[in-house]
Amino acid sequence: MPPTACRLVAIPLPPPFLLPRSVIRKSINTAQKRCMGIRSIDRNPTPNPYNVVPGIEPLHATPAAAFQRKLIADALPLRTGALAIKKGMTAVYDVESGTRIACTVLQLDRNQVVSHKTRKRHGYYAVCVGSGTINPKNLTKPLLGHYSVQGVSPKRYQKEFRVRGAEGLLPVGEEIRADWFAVGQYVDTRSNCKGKGFAGPMKRWGFGGQPRSHGHSLSHRSHGSVGPSQGGGSRVYPGKKMAGNMGGQRNTVQSLKVLQSDAENGIVVVHGAVSGPKGCLVVIQDALKKPWIEPPPLPSSRVPETKAAEKIPA
Repeated sequence: MPPTACRLVAIPLPPPFLLPRSVIRKSINTAQKRCMGIRSIDRNPTPNPYNVVPGIEPLHATPAAAFQRKLIADALPLRTGALAIKKGMTAVYDVESGTRIACTVLQLDRNQVVSHKTRKRHGYYAVCVGSGTINPKNLTKPLLGHYSVQGVSPKRYQKEFRVRGAEGLLPVGEEIRADWFAVGQYVDTRSNCKGKGFAGPMKRWGFGGQPRSHGHSLSHRSHGSVGPSQGGGSRVYPGKKMAGNMGGQRNTVQSLKVLQSDAENGIVVVHGAVSGPKGCLVVIQDALKKPWIEPPPLPSSRVPETKAAEKIPA
């Protein structure tokens, strides 16, 4: 008899939960990852279906998506902030309860709007505010030309404040006084904290240190081991708390309540402590995590005469 040809019969595969992992991995195209040590960057991230609120688009863990979330106008203040100098701390007493309240005194020194940026030209809305005075000979010619074009005297400090929309742009040359912040509202302050220089782990991070006796010598205030051996990669992990430079960094204190506001002397008193030594520059702006005052107060130079007359005591 002539040999018979073999017939191929298709056998259906069992359900996926009965297959070995090696077969499942070959059949599924997984996203390629670029591994760098203990870190991995997922170029094609997929949203977690178990962590999504119905009706809200899931977040994407990409740099472009993070930048777009940063540009959301709802996360920006309605109006600009101001620059102040920290004069020190004091205390006031609550009239109703009689409790002692620690507070910080901030002074605004000739705050003026130097320029502003628009979305059409710069991509976002912002107000550039300058404060203080400086000798013109200590500035470069480009800066002097910038101030002369805007019609504003040279300023010692200058800061850019992003605002939500075009309604938050003040005219160039507008003066911002202390009554820009109303009593009872909340503000955020940003300043550089006090620098402590090179500090050990006990002072910098609050470590407990090493034993004082029982064979321990010359390393009572050291941090000890800084990482695992061969099983952990034989290296020091990024972000390990060790001795180093302490302080001198930018710090933000959120939601400080305004207790007093003196427009004549340029004084703003806020509840609590503000980072930095006396005489440091402090950036004040409306708090992002507290509701804004409706309507927000206007600068003193733009208050109508009828309302200004009502504020003057008889």
